[in-house]
Parts: sequence; structure tokens; C-alpha cells
Amino acid sequence: MHQYLNSNRILTALILLVFISGCTSKQEQEDSRPNILFIMSDDHAYQAISAYSDYLIQTPNIDRIAKEGMRFTNACVTNSICAPSRATILTGKHTHINGKIDNLSAFDTTQVTFPQLFQAAGYETAMFGKLHFGNNPKGVDDFMILPGQGDYLNPDFITPEGDTTIMGYVTDIITDLTLNWLKEKRNPEKPFLMMYLHKAPHRNWWPRGDKFQKYAKMTFPEPETLFDDYENRGTAAKTAEMNILKHMKYNSDSKVRHETTDRMGEVKPVVPGNQTWGYKTYARMNDAQKAQYDAVLDSISDYFEANWPTMTDEEKIKWKYQRYMQDYLACIESVDDNVGRVLDYLDESGLAENTIVVYTSDQGFYLGEHGWFDKRFIYNESFKTPLLIRWPNKIQPGITNEEMVQNLDFAQTFLEAANISAPDDMQGESLMPLLTGKDSLWTRDAVYYHFYEYPSVHMVKRHYGIVTKEFKLVHFYYDVDEWELYDRQKDPMEMQNVIDDPAYQDVVTDLKEQLKALRLKYKDSPELDARFIQEARNRQVKK
Repeated sequence: MHQYLNSNRILTALILLVFISGCTSKQEQEDSRPNILFIMSDDHAYQAISAYSDYLIQTPNIDRIAKEGMRFTNACVTNSICAPSRATILTGKHTHINGKIDNLSAFDTTQVTFPQLFQAAGYETAMFGKLHFGNNPKGVDDFMILPGQGDYLNPDFITPEGDTTIMGYVTDIITDLTLNWLKEKRNPEKPFLMMYLHKAPHRNWWPRGDKFQKYAKMTFPEPETLFDDYENRGTAAKTAEMNILKHMKYNSDSKVRHETTDRMGEVKPVVPGNQTWGYKTYARMNDAQKAQYDAVLDSISDYFEANWPTMTDEEKIKWKYQRYMQDYLACIESVDDNVGRVLDYLDESGLAENTIVVYTSDQGFYLGEHGWFDKRFIYNESFKTPLLIRWPNKIQPGITNEEMVQNLDFAQTFLEAANISAPDDMQGESLMPLLTGKDSLWTRDAVYYHFYEYPSVHMVKRHYGIVTKEFKLVHFYYDVDEWELYDRQKDPMEMQNVIDDPAYQDVVTDLKEQLKALRLKYKDSPELDARFIQEARNRQVKK
């Protein structure tokens, strides 16, 4: 009997040992799952990151991610406008599927977002900064988000406990909140998903006071296509309302005081719309903050009043371009400084070794190319977006990748990295083969794009298209029926529409067939186009 009891005890002990060992193994497996730090700015052009091009600005901290990881040169978006891009990132679906085709349409709240999946899988999740739609992000344990576009100075935030206002500069504040969560609030026993989302450098480009003073003294090189006349392109490029000379506002964009333009009377060219809306940022400042801006604002206004009436159109666009770059790039410098603060903390705390760091933007942006600002087009500067990913011991440092990847792919990439199953209805492709050196497993050679917000701000016509490494085929529709083709290798600035060139007719035929297949693959169709057009018209009638 005694021997039997001893045998039972031994058996029980062995079972407990196996159980504990299994639990420990499971816990170790969970603990080894990577953290994910997703950094996204708003309207950050790849041309304004020195890892891509250093002719405008140096961004040493953002560049660290590229030097220690992978830089994608053909990363792009499915729909180049803020809220739709964010909806695509969160859902891993094209905007015609998730409902957020433009900034006005409703997001389908039944859609599953990837933070929800991370939360369900045991990750701790947080979001700080600009979401741009919805006041209660799903799948997020802790958040402080800007309402709508948010403000650069003394911004309001939506939190789980209610609204609050924080004094200071928004880029610094979002970083402070992020660092505070990483240092003080997160559960160190759990892996984390942190979405660190900057407002900057979204229009209307209010830098921090010291950066405003610094950059107002600087002069920047002009893009080769600043004076593009769109001669070799179709109606869409000719009629878009995003020209620096004609459509950039003197007061809210160029920071001329409205008292100055009021004194001057009618200033040519007349820019429609409220000239003073951008000065609401200035109105939010206290006296000490205003003192950092007043001298530069006075000098801008004085120069404008003294010189504008006698300047040629060429001189005017050059002046407005410099004002644009001074403010835009000053905002970028603050983003870069603050990204550096977060990267430094990851290094100092030891978190860097098991944290995937992603830097991207919700889309690209025109920095004077083709005489434009803003985005929306399938043309390169708005279509392409920066994408830098660092993952120690997984991604070889300093690698450049040229494959056609999209913001559509982020969700599935993060899920696979964390060993979480992705829903079957997600439409992207995980970038894991590219990140881990298994490029032969990557099969995509073309991406699909569709822009819907027309007629609306900037008047960029509705269009969809297919883009490969070699070519870009675009169909503009709604009130036109025009096709454009660009040879991306021979014409990287996209100045020559070769749709009617006999030498390209085989290319046109082939790409149109591929485009039909992509629309079918992603469940887009002429019927959906017609439905969305009717819905937009119904909204106009209600107004």
C-alpha cells in the first residue's frame, strides 16, 4: 500500500511538472511575441525624409529606422486621403469594402479592426494622437485622440474619461503621452501594440514657435515641375484646385495676417473660401506663445504688403512655395525630434530588441511638384508613401525593398508577426516574406487604387487605376471618361501621358485586362461606382 501511495505521488508530481512546464513554455511563448510600435504622421511626403531624399531636410531620427531596418521605395496607398487611408490600415480592406470611401462617408462600424484582434489575443493596446474618425477606437485599452483634425497648439483630446485640453505643442504632447504610457501605464508582463499617431504635418502647417523662427529664415530648392502646365495630361490635372499660386490661401496657409489683406483690399488672385480659418490656431495661443510667433508673422505680412502688388506670377508662386516649405518642413523637424525621443527610450529600456517599429504616413503629399500641394491623385507624390520598418534580429539592417506594397497590407503583416490569425475577408498580403528575406514567396506585381471624393475640396476627379513597377494606367470617370498611361521607368515625373502612343498599345491592352481582374479580385465594380456617386449626390441634396 505504501509503495502504491509513493507511486501515486510520483505520478502526480510528474503530471504537475509537465503541466507547469507547459504553462511556463506557453508563457514564454507569449512573452516572446514582439511588441509593435506603429508610428504614423499625417501627410508626410516621402520627399521630406532624408532616407529617401535629402534635398529638402535632414531627418536623422526617422532615418535610424531605415538604417536599422528596411526602407520600401514602392510603398503606396489604396486611396490618397486621410480618413479612408486610416480605415484601410485598421481593417486591411479597400475603402469600398469598409465604407470609408471619402472623408464624408460613414465607416462601417461592424468591421473588425486589427487592434481588436490583438486585444483578444492578449496584447495590451493603446492609441495616442490623430485617428481622424470615430471617438471611441475599437480594440484599444487606453487612448487619447484628437477630435477630427485636432489643433497644433493647446489641443483638445478625447479620452475614455472625457474630453481634456493640454497646453503645449501637439507633436510634443502626443509623444509625452506615448512615453508616459510606455514607462508608467503599460503592463510589462504583456506584449503591446502602440499606435503613435501624429497630427503633423497636416495643413495648415503651424510649427512650434522656435521652429517657426528658425525655418522662416531658410530657403529651399524648387522642384523641377513647379511650373508644370499639364500640357501632356488630361482634364483632371488641368482642373484640380490645388495649385500653390491660385489655391493656397494667403492668411491661413501663408500666414499673412488678415488685417494686412483687409487693408490691401482685393488681392489677386482671389482665393475662394474663408481666409482666416487657419488663424484659429493662433487664437488658441496664450500671450507667451503668441510672442514666439508675432515677430515672424509681422515680417511675413510686411513683406507681402510691400511686394505682392508688383510681383509677377512667377515671383508669387516662388514666394508662396518658400512660405509653404518653411512651415511644412519645420513641422517635420518636430516630428523627427520626437520620434527620436521614443526610439531612445526603446533603446534605453531594452524594449527595442523585441519591438517592431514602423514609420509611415497616411499618404503622400505634393511639395510643389506640378505646382501643387495636397494629395488625392494616383500620381506619385500623393500615391507613394514612406514606409520604414525595423525589427532587430529579423530584418537585416539597411535593406531597400522595391516591391509594390500598400497600406492595405499592414494589418495582416502585424497579425502574422504576432502569430494571430487574420480574418479571411482581409484583402492585403502580409509583408513577412519581404521582411524576413523570403522574397521569392512574394507574388504581387500590381496594386489597385481608387479615389472617390469628387466633386469636393480640391476638385480632383474620381479615378481608379493599376500600378506596376513599370507602368501606371488610370481611368478618370464621373463627368469625364479619360484614360492615362505613364511609363514609370522612362518618365518618373509623370509628365507624358502616352495612352495614345502606338508604341504602348500592347501595354494598354494588357493593363486594362489586369485592371479588370484586380477590380474583380477586390470586389469593386461599375455598379459600386454608380452607387457611391448617387450617395454623394443625395448628400448634396440634403445640404
